[in-house]
Amino acid sequence: MNARALILAAAAALAAVAVGVAAGSSSSLAVVVVDPGHDLHANLATEPIGPGSKTMKIKDGGGTSGVVTHTPEAVVNLAVGLRLRALLVRCGVKVVMTRTTTSHLSMGNVDRAEIANRADADLFIRIHADGSVDRNEAGAHTLYPADIKGWTDDIYTPSLAAARIVQTQLVKAEGFPDLGLERRSDITGFNWSNVPVILPEIGFLTNPTEDRILSSSGGQARAALGLCRGVIEFLAAEHLRVRNRCGSV
Repeated sequence: MNARALILAAAAALAAVAVGVAAGSSSSLAVVVVDPGHDLHANLATEPIGPGSKTMKIKDGGGTSGVVTHTPEAVVNLAVGLRLRALLVRCGVKVVMTRTTTSHLSMGNVDRAEIANRADADLFIRIHADGSVDRNEAGAHTLYPADIKGWTDDIYTPSLAAARIVQTQLVKAEGFPDLGLERRSDITGFNWSNVPVILPEIGFLTNPTEDRILSSSGGQARAALGLCRGVIEFLAAEHLRVRNRCGSV
């Protein structure tokens, strides 16, 4: 084989390796399902709270709204969710959204969990904002599933780990009071999930200050940034290949 042939063969081999790396990196992307809570319309139909359960729960009561801005929670959740998607994609994460518009009857929580299950998500993050009859109540907290045999016992440990990390980064980015973590056994979307799942309550729309912040583009950007930093830290701790490119506000 002459020198030219050797060079061409070497180039072809390198190209083949490059294609293999690209294909491998594509197939090994971390997968996150982003679930902006609620939708345009509440869904008062019922569904089992967990697999095989006779206990039924409303699919979606409709969420809260801003006490000052009157912004529906569904709108805030989606705005933060779309910003989070953009940040995670920049970090090399494959993102699946449960919705990308606020225009329909809300799907049930079983359906939301099934989207995450079908995607075989490394994390299922359910974005919500809180509400209270007390306008002074403020802060962010993160819900995670209780350890229920046959339902969530296999996802309990990674879900708790994700909740701890995301909560820390969320309150750091937002500057809201840290209300900590809350373990829940009654969340349908947790009990039907086969993948690690958390539900950050990013602030109180019934608090005038937090409503104004979360209804603003700047506040939504800070919430998304905190969620992104937490998600990336969790994925890295799970030894998944990601790039920390969440950036700053």
